[in-house]
Amino acid sequence: MIYAVTLTYRRPVEDINPHLDTHRDWLVALGHTGHLIAAGPLEDGSGGVVLLHCRDQEEVADLLSRDSFHVHQLVDYGTRAFLPKLRAEDFSERWAVDAKAIASRSS
Repeated sequence: MIYAVTLTYRRPVEDINPHLDTHRDWLVALGHTGHLIAAGPLEDGSGGVVLLHCRDQEEVADLLSRDSFHVHQLVDYGTRAFLPKLRAEDFSERWAVDAKAIASRSS
């Protein structure tokens, strides 16, 4: 299952910045375990989005509890699960086993 996790800053960016390195380390660790699909900041600077591949909501909650942003109560999390039914051909099948691959057309 894929989970879209939104992170909304609860504190000013000055309080967030000292924790960015440990937050990134957490994200890298998620990449090494195969949970991280993608992550990045929101364009408006109000937080970020993390796409995770997890077996269930409990696993997501466990992973989020290890984030320094959670430990220091810097963000509010919103989590939505979805089952992909269509995917770009080059999107890994392991994250979307039951999704039909759609090839892109070159112009």
